[in-house]
Amino acid sequence: MTDAPRTPVGFVFVSSKSGPSKLRALTLGALGVVYGDIGTSPLYALREVFATKHAALTPPDILGVLSLVFWTLTIIVTLKYVTLILRANNNGEGGTMALMALSSQATLERPRLRFALIVMGIMGAALFYGDGVITPAISVLSAVEGLELATPAFKPYVVPITLAVLFGLYAIQKHGTGVMGRWFGPITLVWFLVIAFWGVVWIVRAPMVLQALNPWHALRFGIEHGHVTLLVLGAVFLSVTGAEALYADMGHFGPKPIRLAWFALVFPALVLNYFGQGALMLLEPAKADNPFFNMVPSWFLIPMVVLATIATVIASQATISGTFSVTKQAIQLGYLPRLRMLHTSVKETGQIYIPAVNWLQFAAIVAAVLMFGSSTALATAYGIAVTATMVLTTVMTFFVIRYRWNYPWWLCFGATGFFLMIELVFFSSNILKVFSGGWFTLLIAAAIFTLMMTWARGRQLLSASLRADAIELKPFLKSVLADPPMRAPGTAVFMNAEADLTPTALLHNLKHNNVLHETNLFVTVNTRDVPWVPFAQRAHAEPLCKGCWAVQLNFGFKNDPDVPEALELLQGQGIVLDAMTTSYFLSRATIVPTLGGGMAPWREKLYASLHRNASSAADFLGLPANRVVELGTKVQI
Repeated sequence: MTDAPRTPVGFVFVSSKSGPSKLRALTLGALGVVYGDIGTSPLYALREVFATKHAALTPPDILGVLSLVFWTLTIIVTLKYVTLILRANNNGEGGTMALMALSSQATLERPRLRFALIVMGIMGAALFYGDGVITPAISVLSAVEGLELATPAFKPYVVPITLAVLFGLYAIQKHGTGVMGRWFGPITLVWFLVIAFWGVVWIVRAPMVLQALNPWHALRFGIEHGHVTLLVLGAVFLSVTGAEALYADMGHFGPKPIRLAWFALVFPALVLNYFGQGALMLLEPAKADNPFFNMVPSWFLIPMVVLATIATVIASQATISGTFSVTKQAIQLGYLPRLRMLHTSVKETGQIYIPAVNWLQFAAIVAAVLMFGSSTALATAYGIAVTATMVLTTVMTFFVIRYRWNYPWWLCFGATGFFLMIELVFFSSNILKVFSGGWFTLLIAAAIFTLMMTWARGRQLLSASLRADAIELKPFLKSVLADPPMRAPGTAVFMNAEADLTPTALLHNLKHNNVLHETNLFVTVNTRDVPWVPFAQRAHAEPLCKGCWAVQLNFGFKNDPDVPEALELLQGQGIVLDAMTTSYFLSRATIVPTLGGGMAPWREKLYASLHRNASSAADFLGLPANRVVELGTKVQI
């Protein structure tokens, strides 16, 4: 019996065949999921570079900018992510939360450093939420703006059409997108082939654009423009937004399909299209206002807008799926309160829908589209979250390769220091966008970071408060059995946050009912710093006294907790459970904020509100609703 990783929300690509057929299926799937975001960057990246007015529409500057784009893709994506970061996996899983778990494991003996790495991981997750708002907004908006080139009459309808497309996308999330997901890979394949084709068409007309492959043009641009280059780099960086998806989605496809898709199609197609746009600007500088759509003839403009819109919807779907996945991982690791989580597939447990996250993200996107109004304005808010996340990823990777892989210091500093230096330059260039729009993503990230840190700290205070007033379990059971109450038939499962302490639900049950069941399981659910815990390691029972066992259930941060299913694994350990005679007892605490506690009063009130509005623990743990008994208590923090 195995517990294998599942495909993400809305994507069902994995073939049952092995060998080349499976590799082709996974590679095609990676095109739609992993490369949707970076694959739609040509819609706006070069346009925004020259919109800064700091790069002129002259051959030297055009070649310089193209060289910057090419070497940015090469260094950041090809060398850092495809070559190095994909190797830093947590049991095959990637992403900020997985890397945080991996780096914190590597520094267990250094508590201060471990805490700093955990904070970095939470910051990275919070920044992802900010990026998750801007990505769908700028992608779909930039695609729909192509209609303006067909006729200016469409201009007043660009924002309404964009919002309608996005609303439709978010509305279908509750139904699951598995069926539509099968088309994502093939459509994205067509997208890359089309953008590569039109890039070649223009490169043939102006082959001198290939000179930009020489890094000297990028260096010359930086030397000639001095500090102004930072402003240009902020726009150049738009060409690699979405690179984090290579790492985040590694667990769904594996590193080999992701690398194959990048080298065989994505990288060449992106370079050809960017260079084609550069060739267009060399030949017809007046068309630099929207070089992507100006590359295609008028008869192909509407089909290109439709294809671009579909491609951006696919890119947005990948962002939504990623948001659901990160939220689930954060809940499992104890950094977010329980949220109502629905499974949209009976076959794929990875396909989930979180209503609160879905509509909060959509509301933020609507605010972004209405506030900024155009993809050009949104570009000023784009990039800060991505560059900050990349910097955090590089720093955490250093501690993984140093303390987990035990590579020598000079190699660790050399490998990560090279990328960190380049990313800090890009981060500095994007920091300049803060007051022109970057504050929006930072505000979202700051709010999420505050919420996550408050929830984590609140849980610590709640645990400390419960422990201060609690009774040790073993001595308590010994005293109870010295003068035993009436033993009721059946099994009582007491969910116990602290394994060695007496659960409040047991105290209340004895006080009010004066009864103890024949079989009593004191169950503690643990979330490990690994994505998946196999069934063989899922459940362990330790006898306490007659008819009483302490049970440890272990889940990974990508597992779906199912307590009844896990308890069935105890059958071989001498515990026999009958679902019809088993009752589950939960202790539900009501938080009472107090002055002089461990957090500021407003944070304690925030935690109390989050705790009060968290979804049912019974639902989260997969407990049968008709067999749950919930007993409450007030706890001061």
